[in-house]
Amino acid sequence: MNSSQDSPDRRVVEFWRQYRQAIIADGLDTKHTDWYIKRAEQFVERTKNVKLKDKTAEDVRAYLARLATRWNLEEWQFIQVVDSLRVLFIKMVKTQWAQDFPWEKWKEPHLNFPDVLERYSGLAERSVWKPMADATENFRDSPKGLKAVDLYPGEFDRLRKAVRTRHYSIRTEQSYEQWIVRFLAFHNYRRPQELTAEDVRIYLDYLADVRRVAASTQNQALNAIVFFYGNALGQPFGEMGEFARAKRPARVPVVLGKEEVNRLFEHLNSTYALMAGLLYGAGLRLMECVRLRVKDIDFDQGQIVVRDGKGDKDRVTMLPEKYRKPLEEHLVKVKALFEADRAAGVGEVYIWPALERKYPNIGREWGWQYVFPATGYSTDPRSGRVRRHHLNEKGLQKAVKTAARKAGLVKQVSCHTLRHSFATHLLEARYDIRTVQELLGHADVSTTMIYTHVLNRPGLSVRSPADFE
Repeated sequence: MNSSQDSPDRRVVEFWRQYRQAIIADGLDTKHTDWYIKRAEQFVERTKNVKLKDKTAEDVRAYLARLATRWNLEEWQFIQVVDSLRVLFIKMVKTQWAQDFPWEKWKEPHLNFPDVLERYSGLAERSVWKPMADATENFRDSPKGLKAVDLYPGEFDRLRKAVRTRHYSIRTEQSYEQWIVRFLAFHNYRRPQELTAEDVRIYLDYLADVRRVAASTQNQALNAIVFFYGNALGQPFGEMGEFARAKRPARVPVVLGKEEVNRLFEHLNSTYALMAGLLYGAGLRLMECVRLRVKDIDFDQGQIVVRDGKGDKDRVTMLPEKYRKPLEEHLVKVKALFEADRAAGVGEVYIWPALERKYPNIGREWGWQYVFPATGYSTDPRSGRVRRHHLNEKGLQKAVKTAARKAGLVKQVSCHTLRHSFATHLLEARYDIRTVQELLGHADVSTTMIYTHVLNRPGLSVRSPADFE
């Protein structure tokens, strides 16, 4: 093979090598360099009929608008796409139009895209989706990176206080704050007190019709906004009228057969194998497993007490005999880690504030330690105290996904698939559906009926499906 045949490939490799250097020189997060390259490659591939040097601002604008309306990207992912194209055209292709292209504007949350307005002509005629220039002129010339939190710190402080007063989790607090930031950005950072129920309805229509979010996502946004105005600002909206509802598709849960469960577990090891075993063997939800405390494992009674499950409810489920000994051995290691932490002066875990006020030293007791502690320390974002928290659930999620791929499973397997399999295998073994309902923590038996319809056979003692022969 001669050099002339090799040169095109070499030029492509060299181009992306230089692009990688440009990404780093631009100051973007080096941990995500490969992702910036992938985003740029996707753009090149989708628009390969036109040479890079011949692409125009309209090509980029149309591509970004298409991504925003047809793909369910997170805000940070969309920003990543914009930055990847900015570096591509400014640093690599060096086109003149790229210098004047409004890259920062496209990175704003829930931007109103001109292409979208044209496609949704009925909405454009009402002009409710267009930038509200008259009311927001003061904000248009603000410094780069202006955020709603910077503009209205008092309002967001009241939101955090309202969340914490009701003892909501840190995740709920962060989620509500993010939704209010998006909502205010959508309305060009107008004062929250000036926005009305009609503005909320317009935003909900936008999420359903333009962003095409899932029904649960739209409901989450609505809950955050209603909470913010009702509990933080003290000005509830009342009746909001009709708005576009995101469709909630009927889904059949993904369930693994017993042979598939065995294949999956062949590719799990160590702590993640034990955690996945409890998801399947006890029917735990992901966060219920991650947040287990030592005192919640009752080896004498052969049961696990789930505290503060979905709906803030407690329940009792079985401790699979198959995992009794591995769990005991695991806790021996955890206790040694706990003792080392105590010697280092950091041997405590998070305790609910009201309980901690009543029992100040309870977080240093062995029974309250997490069954699956993190490998390192972390700083509590609310109190600033350094503790050893529980394992990050993303590690288990990734381990299950990787094991499913290695096992050759074609089904879309997640941690929740193991809980679905727990319920289905119990019902297949003809255990009483009401008993299964209690083990799963469902408020209504109709939720449990999604797995299968079987005849009730009350009065049976229940074993974990992990212990079936």
